Amino acid sequence: MKLKRGLKITFGVIVFFTLPSLLFFSFLYFKYNEELPSGIQGKEADALAKNMLQTLNYEAFQKTRLIEWTFKKRHHYEWDKTQNLCSVYWKEYKVDLDLNNSNNHKAYVHSFNVHGDLADELIQKAIKYFNNDSFWLVAPYKVFDKGTERRLVSLPNNKNGLLVTYTSGGSTPGDSYLWLFNDSGRPVSFKMWTSILPIDGLEASWSDWKTTSTGAQLPNFHKLLFLGLEIDDIKTSY
Repeated sequence: MKLKRGLKITFGVIVFFTLPSLLFFSFLYFKYNEELPSGIQGKEADALAKNMLQTLNYEAFQKTRLIEWTFKKRHHYEWDKTQNLCSVYWKEYKVDLDLNNSNNHKAYVHSFNVHGDLADELIQKAIKYFNNDSFWLVAPYKVFDKGTERRLVSLPNNKNGLLVTYTSGGSTPGDSYLWLFNDSGRPVSFKMWTSILPIDGLEASWSDWKTTSTGAQLPNFHKLLFLGLEIDDIKTSY
């Protein structure tokens, strides 16, 4: 009898915690899930992408050498964009990434250089962090990266969106993002079709912009559903 009662309690606890989560996910899925839109590649799509870059002062971003930022108060970055080097800090760890030559990666714990399996684990984690967190910082400037495809998408409000698909590179190649713009062509949000998200077409804001000391424009904050993605301590230099 005690075993049967214990099983009932365990089952009840599981249902108590999982059923609301399943119902909430189902609500989000049916409310927000969208099919990947179709679009047309060509000059018009590229022109829309170039207009977005112009509104964000892409020339200033190109001239910027060093970018420093903190993502969600968890990961800190010092990125030499010109040399393609980045130091990644979190908890008691530091990893120096050479994004041109993986043989030069170095990992540290409490300032002590580590090797072997621990170093490999920390390096892979740092690469994953960098790919994700830098994308939330500079994604608009990556629309002409190698391996990207751009498509012009007609929207219901008689405006156009820019669908960018990353066919290679990063941690999750194949992901697509639909950029949405205000009347001046400045990006205000994008919708995401990614392998990491269980719901397709979720929208995140790109509206909290900071003009840095070099003139490059970078976001301070993104809103994704009821979540906030904070980007703090943004600094740039030549």
